[in-house]
Amino acid sequence: MTATAPTPLTVVLVDDEHLIRSALATMLDLEDDLHVVGQAATVADGLALVASERPDVDVVDLQLPDGDGLDLCAATASRSPATRCLVLTSHARPGYLKRALEQGVLGFLPKTTSADVLAAAVRSVAAGRRAIDPELAAETIASGDSPLTPREADVLEYAADGAGIAQIARRAHLAEGTVRNYLSSAQAKLQAANRHEAVAVARRHGWI
Repeated sequence: MTATAPTPLTVVLVDDEHLIRSALATMLDLEDDLHVVGQAATVADGLALVASERPDVDVVDLQLPDGDGLDLCAATASRSPATRCLVLTSHARPGYLKRALEQGVLGFLPKTTSADVLAAAVRSVAAGRRAIDPELAAETIASGDSPLTPREADVLEYAADGAGIAQIARRAHLAEGTVRNYLSSAQAKLQAANRHEAVAVARRHGWI
């Protein structure tokens, strides 16, 4: 008798950058044992997709137009308990990794990850094993606890090149008043005289 091929692991992708999302889908579908069953660009659509498809793995970006990818992961745990989350982000920082691990997220990789490593990580996460970028893990151990919230760290990072409030607001998908509040809070927590000094302090400690 001919052996029956194993059922592929099902994957959902949630990322608001269409080009990146499409490329990820193409790469993962090249693997015989992986199958992308849906794609979404927002937290709301991603949660609806997870609830309907109940995939093995939900690959999630952190920054989404209507919210935070880690909030999506938390909601996924209640909507589809068997689905495990893997964060794939360009914001691979210790603060986010610590929060992800506290929430029970098993996978956390930067978007610079190779296709082979990503595919292996999806398999590991589906099997209930952790798949954490080793360089980020080392940075996280060395960085100590950041006093910044993830959003404060984001805003500081967006301010690092000297961008003004309006530009930071566009980058972070936030209102200008909210950006000012985050910057003020970050400066106070880091005992910095201004946003530029706050950026320098945060970078020195590996918090952004």
